[in-house]
Amino acid sequence: MNLKILYNNESGVKNFMKSWGFSCLVETDKNNVLFDTGWDGNVLLHNMELFDVKPENIQNLVLSHQDWDHISGLNHILAGTDFPEVYVPKSFSENLKNEIKRYSNLFEVSNPVEICEGVYSTGELGNEKIEQSLILQTVKGVVVLTGCAHPGLENIIKTAKRFGKIYGVVGGLHDLQSIDFLEEIPFLMPCHCTRHKNDIKTAFPDSYHECGNISFNELR
Repeated sequence: MNLKILYNNESGVKNFMKSWGFSCLVETDKNNVLFDTGWDGNVLLHNMELFDVKPENIQNLVLSHQDWDHISGLNHILAGTDFPEVYVPKSFSENLKNEIKRYSNLFEVSNPVEICEGVYSTGELGNEKIEQSLILQTVKGVVVLTGCAHPGLENIIKTAKRFGKIYGVVGGLHDLQSIDFLEEIPFLMPCHCTRHKNDIKTAFPDSYHECGNISFNELR
């Protein structure tokens, strides 16, 4: 399984357009799953072209939560394509869900659900800000992919543990306060809105990775 970071406010990749927001492509043997779409659709399309990712080759699109920096590139992906499946938290606004239905098959997520083989949604988590994350079954173990982790990373991991032993965490960790529990996780790749990235890097230098593309099949 491969992950391609398509939208982020930091990157060491030449010609990558940096912007506030997040998007990540999950490549499995059978499916390509786009997780979030960032803020600026033109930036997203530029970075997709940089990594040779074509909208028509994406089978599933998952939106973590309804913040502008995670969904605003949506119309650039849906426009002009016969997009098969979009998964959103059931709590999304009815107006937005109705718009998405015009371009795709919409799936409203409340409980954990399989997106495709090896890729699952945590279902809706959180109270004040509801969010779904992805649970990825890789050859190394379970990897949690987050948008912002507003419901709390510990709560997200608790759900993900039902699918197996946690190997990694990738994505935005906006509200993360305590980091001690990360000691048992071998692979940490904080992205986007993570406030305490330097603390994580200092505390867990062997587990920490800068946000970027990764193939879990090639990790040793």
